[in-house]
Amino acid sequence: MAAGSVSWDEAGTERRATIGHGYVLLVGAASDDDETKVRRLADKIIDLRVFADEAGRMNLSLVDVHGSALIVSQFTLFADMGRGRRPSLLKAGDPERAEQLYEVFVQRFRERGIDAQAGSFGADMRVTIENDGPVTLVMSTDEWPTRV
Repeated sequence: MAAGSVSWDEAGTERRATIGHGYVLLVGAASDDDETKVRRLADKIIDLRVFADEAGRMNLSLVDVHGSALIVSQFTLFADMGRGRRPSLLKAGDPERAEQLYEVFVQRFRERGIDAQAGSFGADMRVTIENDGPVTLVMSTDEWPTRV
């Protein structure tokens, strides 16, 4: 799907995380998110079949292709632009709790055997994303309807 990198300054030292083939994920936590929702979303992303198989069909998961994940915290995903010209960030989660949930999310990828690289929560980061193909998805912890 993509390759990517994130870089930031940490106490005067340039830090960097990079992946090759895999996902670049921009992740934010809402005020009503919890660890169960976060783990469920991580599992859903890991198991998505969006990588091409031998026939060119989106049929393989991150696990199937031995891909990596670059996971970058991004609270501005919750910007509400409904009024005025300045985004409201009131729907973003409390920073301390959001950092905990971000760590749970990253850890879930690692528990599932995915090489998960991460940025630094709350840092001013520079993100590079190299898309490979037509797939860009927005996912949420909002309840998904069950199909029988």
